[in-house]
Amino acid sequence: MGIPRLKLGLPSTRQVDRLGWAKGTAVESFGVRIGLRTSVPEAIATAAGRLPPGRPLAAGRVDLLYSLVVGGPGPRPGMQRSHLLYCGAMRIARSLDLESVLDSLESHARLLVAARSRRGVFLHAGVVGWRGRAIVLPGVSGSGKTTLVAELVRAGAAYLSDEFAVILGDRVVPYPKPQSEPLPVGLVVLSRFEPGARWWTRTLPAGRALQALLAHAVQARIAPREVLTALEALVRTAPVVRARRGEAREAARRILVRME
Repeated sequence: MGIPRLKLGLPSTRQVDRLGWAKGTAVESFGVRIGLRTSVPEAIATAAGRLPPGRPLAAGRVDLLYSLVVGGPGPRPGMQRSHLLYCGAMRIARSLDLESVLDSLESHARLLVAARSRRGVFLHAGVVGWRGRAIVLPGVSGSGKTTLVAELVRAGAAYLSDEFAVILGDRVVPYPKPQSEPLPVGLVVLSRFEPGARWWTRTLPAGRALQALLAHAVQARIAPREVLTALEALVRTAPVVRARRGEAREAARRILVRME
């Protein structure tokens, strides 16, 4: 495969282009074309494994272009060159630890796909499957959604995602691990952890549910009309509940009972 290039009309990467690139690859994920190039050919397979899931593309123009300069031993004994990562012309990571740079590639690319995609609405949310339907658990980082997803899985639910949910009408595609078939949404739970709290829920009316979900929509400011349309369809077909919870194990049990 040749070296991918940014689409015409996007900001120039001329200065980064001059660094020299040995190998490249590209994928399309939720309609966003992502390119990756590396300074040494041996690094491309490992780095490509950190790109969002998608279908492989032939070399060509892309919407996002990541460039990885692999460091290593310097010209003098004991000297080490840093690994560098660029998105377009902007450097987004620099470290002597290659794994930390690849972590930056993974998180940065996933978030930009979520922000730029027009194929569904991306929510910050965990997702599990239960008897052919999806349970969506919106929440910001640190809200406890990953812990709740883990407890639901221990209780028998199928793990789908603890990062993003892609809403397509009344159905959901987990991201970054998309399933072959989207699942219908059976329940949306907006939970808040309080130490020692007893389980409490309230079903939100459509207007309040829409407002609550907007706070978790990645593209809300970029494509407000499309986001509103998609979320309005969701709240018409799936119950949205606000919950106060204590320990995740009890919350998981209560959620699955609600799904019966």
